[in-house]
This record gives sequence, C-alpha cells and structure tokens, in this order.
Amino acid sequence: MPTDTLNCWRCGAAVVAEPLPLSRTAECRQCRAELHVCRMCEFYDTSRANACREPVAEPVADKARANFCGWFRPRHGLAGQQDDAAAAARQALDDLFG
Repeated sequence: MPTDTLNCWRCGAAVVAEPLPLSRTAECRQCRAELHVCRMCEFYDTSRANACREPVAEPVADKARANFCGWFRPRHGLAGQQDDAAAAARQALDDLFG
C-alpha cells in the first residue's frame, strides 16, 4: 500500500527537511545512508535487466551508492521493507544469539 511518506531505504526513518527533488548528496539524518540511490528509486526492480524498469537509464554498478541518474524518482512508502537477504541475515543472527 503506497504512502506519501518518504522513508530511508536502509533504516526506514522518515526523510524530513530534505528538499525535493533529492540532491545527489542527500543523506538520511538517522543512519547517514545516501538517498539518491537506485535502491530508493521507483524504477528499482531486481527482476529487470540492470535492476531498473527505465529502459534508457545508464547501468549503475552499486545500487546503494549515490549516482547521477537523471531518471531517479524517490519511491515513497519504503518504511519497514527489507531485502530478503537482509531479513534472512537478521533471522540467522537472532537464531544464533537468541
């Protein structure tokens, strides 16, 4: 269910006081993650070539680092979403350390 809230792709914190469009140097105030990244873009889709639904966008090697993509549009409503790998790693740590 999409929302109008803009959240950090890494920690899920609300992105406040950042002017839109997000600049290439924008950071999350809580975890300091870069925000102008593929992982936070509405075109990000791991099931597509180059993990992007925008067919003319230049490929970006590191999806978690700031880039200069002109097609970038921040995806709203990311709060609480995690990668399957991240969720599996957290579960493994919880199982290991209780």
